[in-house]
Amino acid sequence: MVAKTFFGFEEILAKELRNLGAQKVVVGNRMVSFYGDTGFMYKANLCLRTALKVLKPISSKKIGNEKDLYSFIQSIRWEEYLNTDDSFAIYATVNSTVFRHSQFVSLKSKDAIVDKFRKETGKRPSVDTDYPDLTINIHIQQDLCTVSLDSSGGSLHHRGYRTATNIAPINEVLAAGLLLLSGWDGQCDFLDPMCGSGTMAIEAAMIACNIPANLNRKEFAFEKWLDWDMDLFEKIEEASLNKTRDFHHTIIGFDKAPSAVRKAKNNVENANLSEFVKIKDDNFFESTKDNDNKLHMVFNPPYGERLELDEEKFYAQIGDTLKQNYPNTNAWFITSNIEALKFVGLRPSRKIKVFNGKLESRLVKYEMYAGSKKAKFQNNS
Repeated sequence: MVAKTFFGFEEILAKELRNLGAQKVVVGNRMVSFYGDTGFMYKANLCLRTALKVLKPISSKKIGNEKDLYSFIQSIRWEEYLNTDDSFAIYATVNSTVFRHSQFVSLKSKDAIVDKFRKETGKRPSVDTDYPDLTINIHIQQDLCTVSLDSSGGSLHHRGYRTATNIAPINEVLAAGLLLLSGWDGQCDFLDPMCGSGTMAIEAAMIACNIPANLNRKEFAFEKWLDWDMDLFEKIEEASLNKTRDFHHTIIGFDKAPSAVRKAKNNVENANLSEFVKIKDDNFFESTKDNDNKLHMVFNPPYGERLELDEEKFYAQIGDTLKQNYPNTNAWFITSNIEALKFVGLRPSRKIKVFNGKLESRLVKYEMYAGSKKAKFQNNS
């Protein structure tokens, strides 16, 4: 099988898969391949935090032209996956000198499937790109064509808890990946000081409590498959819930916009995490850390395309607030304005290249010590 993800998340997705029990895990570009049975496919969709989709390859073959493509698609035993009264959709990606247009590959493949059914049964399944019973993925890399079934359906970042959002909300898979890259493990207090619709705080709580990432999702594509095993899925869901763990620290989200606070609170409630996540109407730049506990901070500051702001002043305020008000804190944030980082006035201890949508970005870490950094190292020597 293949789990697709964002650039930079491949290794953490591979680690997730190994922890779940996947076999023969191999890291690729924006994807990780692995072996597992039907039950593991269910578990991967339910539990993976950094996967966008889980694909189940069913056949692959080298092809040289459109006739080869048509013949290959027709050779697949589609009756094992589709009935004539079912609907299907095909999505193709191509990286080939022979096939240059994904839409052409999709249409040619659709014709092959429809013609096969019509010839053998006199009837044909219909095409439905909105709510298909079966979603087919076709990937052509040079002359190798791989046909897979999309077991997820809609992208797995659609967790199911977020019904209210602000402008340009952070993708849930991106949020989870940033948290895992930052080393968040639920062993201390957590703060998102610019929480927007609450996604980062919610994902942080789900990681801390080991709650399956897609527990609140309404459906997966495999629930419409001919071999759908509801009893098996329910057993896997129950077993996953039995692995949740207690959390004894605090998770807080700040936002200075009352509308964002309302939306974040609604989303926390939808995720059934009100016991663990508190959302407050507060301005980070006017806030102060109120105890000596270790604090883990991860946030997604607003940027020019989302909000008109004086970036030099804004990033300088981030640095000043961290330096003056947040001792004993590991602060991480993502930005696509890499040049603006110089205005923070602090030296990041780590920079990780990631993408926020199509925007090349950096996840940066600032270590704020209790007292001066020099004193910290003197005390440890």
